[in-house]
Amino acid sequence: MKITLAQLNPTIGDFKGNLAKIKKSLLAAKKANSDLIIFPELFVTGYPARDLLEKEEFIEAAKATTLKVAQLSQEYPKIGIILGNITENPKKLGARLYNSAIFIFQGKIIFIQHKSCLPKTDVFDEPRYFEPSPDVKVFPFKGERLGISICADVWAGTPWAKREYEVFPIKELAKKRATIFINLSASPFYVGKEKIRYQVLRYQAKKYKTPIVYVNQVGGNDELIFDGRSMVLNEKGELVDILPAFKESIKTVDTSKFNRTISFTSQEEIADIHDALILGLRDYMRKCGFKKAIIGLSGGIDSSVTCSLAVKALGKENVLGVSMPSPFSSKSSVSDAKKLAKNLGIKLIKIPINDIYQSYLNSLKKYLGKKKKVTVVEENIQARIRGNILMALSNKIKDSIVISTGDKSELAVGYCTLYGDMSGGISLISDVPKNKVYKLAEYINRKKEIIPEEILKKPPSPELRPNQLTEKDLIPYKILDPIMEYYIEEKLSIREIIKKGFRPKDVKWVIKKIDRNEFKRRQAAPGFKVTSKAFGIGRRMPIAAKYDFNIKDFSKILKRK
Repeated sequence: MKITLAQLNPTIGDFKGNLAKIKKSLLAAKKANSDLIIFPELFVTGYPARDLLEKEEFIEAAKATTLKVAQLSQEYPKIGIILGNITENPKKLGARLYNSAIFIFQGKIIFIQHKSCLPKTDVFDEPRYFEPSPDVKVFPFKGERLGISICADVWAGTPWAKREYEVFPIKELAKKRATIFINLSASPFYVGKEKIRYQVLRYQAKKYKTPIVYVNQVGGNDELIFDGRSMVLNEKGELVDILPAFKESIKTVDTSKFNRTISFTSQEEIADIHDALILGLRDYMRKCGFKKAIIGLSGGIDSSVTCSLAVKALGKENVLGVSMPSPFSSKSSVSDAKKLAKNLGIKLIKIPINDIYQSYLNSLKKYLGKKKKVTVVEENIQARIRGNILMALSNKIKDSIVISTGDKSELAVGYCTLYGDMSGGISLISDVPKNKVYKLAEYINRKKEIIPEEILKKPPSPELRPNQLTEKDLIPYKILDPIMEYYIEEKLSIREIIKKGFRPKDVKWVIKKIDRNEFKRRQAAPGFKVTSKAFGIGRRMPIAAKYDFNIKDFSKILKRK
C-alpha cells in the first residue's frame, strides 16, 4: 500500500484555506499513485481551536467541510482519506463533540474513530470540549487492517505517558489484529520533544510488532509551535522515513519497502529554538494579518537577538528598529544598535527621550518630590516613555505590530516594566532563558557577524540609572537560570533545589520573585513556547495567593497522620 503523509500548516477557523490545502494534497497523492492519504489531528478546524468549539456556526462549518471533502473524494476514487475533524456526540450526556479521525472513500464517510485519551495537562484542555471514545476498532482497507488513533492515544501505555490515561488504544488495536498503526497528531514543540516522540513510536512498534505511520501538524498557532517531523517506523521499531522539521511536507511511502531504514538524528537544541521562533513569528504575523514589525533597539543582547530573528522571519524590509536613548544611555549602546541595524539591512530611526523624560519629572515634581538618586519610579518612567513611542509608531504604520524583547529570566523575576518594555503584541523570546539568548546570538552569528561582538561581550544593563548592571540588580544568570528552570520546568521544591548545590538565600530570592510577579506576567504579550513549561497558556497560577509556607509548620500534623 502507498500512503501519503500530509504534514500541513492549518489556520484555525480558516475552513476555505484548510480545504484548499486538502485539495492540493490530493493532487499530490494522485500523482504518486497513493492508496491512502492522512492529514493531522483536527486539521479541518486547526488546533487548538479552544472556545471556538463552543460556537454553533463554527461546528456547522466544520461539518460542512467534511461533506465537501467527501464530495471531493469522488474525483479520487482510488484514494482513501483519513481526515482530522470534529464530530458531534449524539448522546445527551458528556461533551458535545468528539475529536475524530474520519475515513472518507469514494464520496462516503465509511469509518470514524474518536480520540480516546484526552490530555488535560500543561497546554492541553481537551476534556473541556471533547468526549472520549467509547471504544476502538480496526478498519480493513486494501488488504491491511488499519488501527487508527489520535495523538495522545499512541502515548498511553508507554513509559513516557502521563498517569491520567486509563485506557490503552494501541494495545486494544493490537489485540484486534491491526496490521498497521496510523496516528493523526497535533503535538506542540518544545526542546527535546522530538526525541521523546520517536521513543514512544519506537516502543509501540517494537512491542506489538506493527508498523506505525505518524502524521503531525506543523506551523504556529498563537503561543504554540508545531514542528512536524512526521515519521514512519516498521514493525521492528526502525525508522523508515521522517519528514522535515518546521516545514510543510507531503510525502508518499510504500509499505512494501519498510525494510529500508534510516537513522534517527536530532537537530542541535539551539538550532531547534531558532527555527521554531522564526516559524512561530512568521505564522503569527501572517495569520493575524500583520506585515511589519517594530522593535526597540537598546544595543543589548535581547533586542539584538529579537531583531535578528524577526528579519529572518519577515524580511529586512518589514522590520523597523527604533533607538530611544535616555540621559543614562551609553554612547556604545547607541552605536551598537546602529551597527546591528546596518548588519541586518533594516531601517533604524532615533528618537531621544531626554526632553520627554524631563517633562514627566517636571509634571510630577509636586508628587514625587526632589530626589538626588534615580529610583524605580524614574526608571519605569523611561521604560514607559519608550513603550508609548513604539505603540504610537505601531498605530501610525499600517499593519504593524510591536515585538517585545524581554527574555524568560527577566519575565520570571519581574525585571521588566508593565506598559513599558513589556508593551507589544507578541513577545518573541519570552520563553528563552538568558543563557540560551546568548547561545542564540552565537548561532545567529555562526556564518558571519550579524550581532556585533561588542554586544555579546558587554554585561547586560537596562541603562535606566548611572552605572546600572542587571546582574547586580538581580543575581548572576548562571545562578538565576538553573534555579528558575528547576522551579518552573521541573517543579522542584525549595528544599530539592537547595540540594542541587545552590545557596538557600539565592533559591528563596528567585522563587519569591517568581511567585510575586504573576500579576505582571498575566498582562504580558503572548510568547512562543519552546521549553517544557512556559509562562502563558500552559501555566495557570493564581495572582491573589499566599503560599510562602514552611513545611515545618505542618510537621506535627503529618507525623500524627
